[in-house]
Amino acid sequence: MPIFLDRHDLKGLTATDIAEAHRKDLEVQERYGVRFLTYWFDQSRGTAFCLIDAPDIKTAMRVHDEAHGEVTKDVIEVDLSAVEAFLGRVSDPMPAAPDTRVGMDPALRAILFTDIVDSTGMTARLGDVRALEMIRAHDAMVRRALKDCSGREVKHTGDGIMASLNDAEAAVRCARAIQQAFDAFNLASNEKLRVRIGVDVGEPVADSNDLFGTTVQIAARLCEAAEPEAILVSGDVRDALPDGAALRELGPRTLKGFARPIPIYEVQCR
Repeated sequence: MPIFLDRHDLKGLTATDIAEAHRKDLEVQERYGVRFLTYWFDQSRGTAFCLIDAPDIKTAMRVHDEAHGEVTKDVIEVDLSAVEAFLGRVSDPMPAAPDTRVGMDPALRAILFTDIVDSTGMTARLGDVRALEMIRAHDAMVRRALKDCSGREVKHTGDGIMASLNDAEAAVRCARAIQQAFDAFNLASNEKLRVRIGVDVGEPVADSNDLFGTTVQIAARLCEAAEPEAILVSGDVRDALPDGAALRELGPRTLKGFARPIPIYEVQCR
């Protein structure tokens, strides 16, 4: 059966309220041949997301309607492997101890892109075999930083990596670690590797047509716009960081595919 991700606006509710609504969904689901796989809730934003295995959207929403009445029209069909790559899980987390406060994963994610500077020129200069070795060195350094920051590789782009991290702070910390790893590599290597990095943060169904669609596009455009060895982040990333983060304001810029200028900041990583 198809897999769907829906989004609810539930301002004023608590994590306990959402856990109870999910329990009610589980009680009703078998009547309609539906499985509610897991859910996410961001109390500060008042948004909740449900991952549902169902014959169709209408049937999934009938379960919501009968269980508690919280039906949404903001639903997209998703691939389980993509959900796991972006969000990190496709089933309910382990239940908390009885005396533990109910806590929720908010589903907000930071998307990070890396790009090897002038990879085409590097291949022409070094040849396919040596250039592939350099790309593998890039991959190893990026993947090590992702592992240290609990990030997930979404896909390899050929000359870079697209990744998902749990929050903006983890993404910036990871981006800094990547650039520092390349600094160390270049000190020991005759052939230098330079990367640019872009980061944005957002919700999975915010644009109603794709899993992190707009967030992915902005992060990719920021990566394209970055100078070699630079890290560019959006205004949303800046807003999600603690005060005092080492950022340099570059001002609003118009990125390809976006009508409105986007506030951009450069991360000071050295």
